[in-house]
Amino acid sequence: LVLVLVLVLVLVLLVLRVLLVLLVLLVLLVLLVLVLVLVLLLVVVVVVLVVLVVLVVLVVVVLVLVVVAVLVLLLVLVLVVVVVVVLVVLVCVCARARARARVGVCVG
Repeated sequence: LVLVLVLVLVLVLLVLRVLLVLLVLLVLLVLLVLVLVLVLLLVVVVVVLVVLVVLVVLVVVVLVLVVVAVLVLLLVLVLVVVVVVVLVVLVCVCARARARARVGVCVG
């Protein structure tokens, strides 16, 4: 009877040992899964941040290009106005000179 009890106790201890090893393995597997999930979340956050930075850079580049285009258009407009004013002044001066040459007296 004592031998049977010792055998049962040894078997129970072996089963408990196997169960303990399985529990440790399960805990390690859960920790591994958690680490993988955290790494995936970190990768997703980094990718999102990179995409946001690229979008911000693109928006800044587009805004700079728009400002440069507006400045070039304003410069062209100013040059056109200056050319038109110079042409008008030249036409007026030529018209006065012709009128003086015809009449022979100084006009206005």
